[in-house]
Amino acid sequence: MDDATARFQQCRPRVIGVAYRMLGSLAEAEDIAQETWLRWNGTDRDVIENDEAWLVATATRLAIDELRLARRTREQYVGIWLPEPVLTEEAGTPEQLHEMASDLSVAFLAVLERLAPEARAAFLLHDVFDREYPEIARILEKSEASCRQIVHRARQRLREERTLHEVPHETHRRLLASFTLALERGDLKAMMALMDSDAQLMGDGGGIVSSFPKPMLGGARIAQLLFAPTLRRRAELRMVPAVFNGRIGLLRYFGTQLESAMAFDTDGERIVQILVQRNPHKLAQIEARQALPLR
Repeated sequence: MDDATARFQQCRPRVIGVAYRMLGSLAEAEDIAQETWLRWNGTDRDVIENDEAWLVATATRLAIDELRLARRTREQYVGIWLPEPVLTEEAGTPEQLHEMASDLSVAFLAVLERLAPEARAAFLLHDVFDREYPEIARILEKSEASCRQIVHRARQRLREERTLHEVPHETHRRLLASFTLALERGDLKAMMALMDSDAQLMGDGGGIVSSFPKPMLGGARIAQLLFAPTLRRRAELRMVPAVFNGRIGLLRYFGTQLESAMAFDTDGERIVQILVQRNPHKLAQIEARQALPLR
């Protein structure tokens, strides 16, 4: 491996991490990484003072352009669009896992969809990747004052719309384990007890498999929906805990076929939201069982 390749590979997880958080699609993030590599390979690297800063700036600009195009496509998307779930490597400590989940979870990425491309980039660069405003201004080709205002407005909008709860990793894990046990046993009463009365379920089938065109509301209704397959196909049903997007969730199999990846948001006592990815194209990476280091 030559020096240029080695320098790029060292920064590649950060490039993928930036692009994935911008686009919510691993396939698109990997395309951004490939294009970033081509530009890196065609640049005089002797004039680059900071490899990672240059690569992040390039990937961000490319992701902004890609997100503008993707938004037009997503407007025509059948049903609810949810981010592609990605298996992530288990962090070294509960604190690291909590930090990762706070800016990588499926629920958080779904909320980021409400931001315009440049606002999403500015917010992620500053609040997630700790970039200073002079650097953000150069990347977005705007003034520092404008970037500060963009980030401020993005924070306000996310505060208004984001309902994620800050729950310790072990608390979330225990609650999900109790729900999984109730589901496997077909204990509808226990499942209902673990659901918040105002819980929400959102599903993404991509127009390929059946899903809900709008969110389902009500913990009892959601519990009954998830309970139904335990009556019809209990012998085939397997619920497999897995860490994806920095937070433990459930992979639902019927036989050997991965049917869905379910991400959960809890308040520490009950489940308040379930995001169900059923689009086969978005489950392909998980089926390959390849965990990625997204930084």
